[in-house]
Amino acid sequence: MSEERLIPLAEPVLTGRERQYVLECLDSGYVSSAGSFVRRFEEEFAEVVGVAHAVACASGTAALHVALRLAGAGPGTAVAVPAFTFIASANAAHYTGADLLLVDSEPQTWNMNTALLRDEVITRARLGRRIPEVVEIVHVLGHPADLDPLIELRDRFGIRIVEDAAESLGATWTAGTTAGHQVGAVGEFGCFSFNGNKIITSGGGGMIVTDNGELASAARHLTTQAKLPGGGYVHDAVGYNYRLTNIAAALGTAQLECLEDRLTAKRRIAEDYRRELRRVPGIGSAPSATWANPTFWLYSALLDCDGAPDDLVAGLAKAGAVARRLWPPLHQQKPYVTCETLGSEVADRIYHRGISLPSSADMSAAEQERVIAAVERLLRAS
Repeated sequence: MSEERLIPLAEPVLTGRERQYVLECLDSGYVSSAGSFVRRFEEEFAEVVGVAHAVACASGTAALHVALRLAGAGPGTAVAVPAFTFIASANAAHYTGADLLLVDSEPQTWNMNTALLRDEVITRARLGRRIPEVVEIVHVLGHPADLDPLIELRDRFGIRIVEDAAESLGATWTAGTTAGHQVGAVGEFGCFSFNGNKIITSGGGGMIVTDNGELASAARHLTTQAKLPGGGYVHDAVGYNYRLTNIAAALGTAQLECLEDRLTAKRRIAEDYRRELRRVPGIGSAPSATWANPTFWLYSALLDCDGAPDDLVAGLAKAGAVARRLWPPLHQQKPYVTCETLGSEVADRIYHRGISLPSSADMSAAEQERVIAAVERLLRAS
């Protein structure tokens, strides 16, 4: 293999004020959940997303768990979740004790087929059958989902929408009811992740956003063990140790200042892949609907044959680049094989044919050319 560096799938880019802000935390002594950077990160994040309130959490999964609980998910309720998503989306719903309804993807964006869910809910309501109380919609791999059918369900049946925007910070809608909004700013709650491979990172962390001040206060309460104000250790509910540390928030604040640069880089990388790979037989383009401006967190595409992603991942590894298969659908995951499903064909096809290519925001043009050349060589030889 070449002496050139291994090209990662998605690594953090730490070229802003990260060191300065973290050292400020160390100098102040506020390294836990108390400290000025937690509130600063929350306030600046809410402004960027275009919402009134943000509550920092220890992880994206923690954010989803609290948001789903406050949205009404719990024992005896049902939550609709996309069949094609990272398992954390389902786990957070399962933590509440709710039953899951796994909904197939649609082929244009790979997100939940919200029109399919809308039609199913309307039919069930007409027949007097159970309908989900909450929809957890995931904006998969940086592409906004079509929320218009869910807004119809919200207005007609009172179904609550929780947006899992863990992979899609900065993505927007450009048409439809949600035009002009960022992901996370439309549902009752939006939830984000700052894991090390996300567009911005706090090392590990998450955020709940909402325009409802009472819900924001309730989320903050639950994430701090439901402890009542005052000097005593008095708690009025079962809460969680889900708060973000000040030192992580300092890192996240510095990263947020660089968000626009990261988004520009991700979109440029995606456009270069799309332009160069369209002449290569056997691989499609990443989803990109005309009504959305995705972030292309991970540039992902479908190959022409089932099973081909394994060979391409292995071949790229030998060429010095990290690619990966997409997630198995939830109905194929052991904890969720018994869940009720609404279709599965599209999610299954995405899994069997999908691959994510190296997409770090600091990937050089030369490194991307190496990846493209290796993909072309491997697919033409297959």
